[in-house]
Amino acid sequence: MRRFLVLTMAGLLLTACASSPPRPQRSEFEDIPVPKGLTLDLNKSTIIESPAVKAARLFYKGRIEPDSLGMAFRTTLEANGWRHLSSTTSSGKGTTQVYEKAGNSLQVLIYEGMFWYTWVELSATRVVGSAGQPPK
Repeated sequence: MRRFLVLTMAGLLLTACASSPPRPQRSEFEDIPVPKGLTLDLNKSTIIESPAVKAARLFYKGRIEPDSLGMAFRTTLEANGWRHLSSTTSSGKGTTQVYEKAGNSLQVLIYEGMFWYTWVELSATRVVGSAGQPPK
């Protein structure tokens, strides 16, 4: 009987895992790629949209080494046309990277939190054109 219970529980667990496909990474700004291994925390995040400006403060967490995550962000952001303006690293406060692109701004804050998580706070603003598209 015990063996039957163990096999049944294992089967249910495997079925549950197989039926929930991984969710794609979400970014409110299509030209701000988010490295794999990070999960968006919607409870901490804020998105503001108006006819003139779109702004977001998005929080992601994952178990990734902060230094390699900083390099990954810089590489992918520069490949997407963002110009790196500055980086600051402070003990206990993490690393802050600042970027700009066509009058839009982006700040990436990477720091270690509790429970072995690395947190990423993306703060972005984008000026929106009259038709809801970014100006050229």
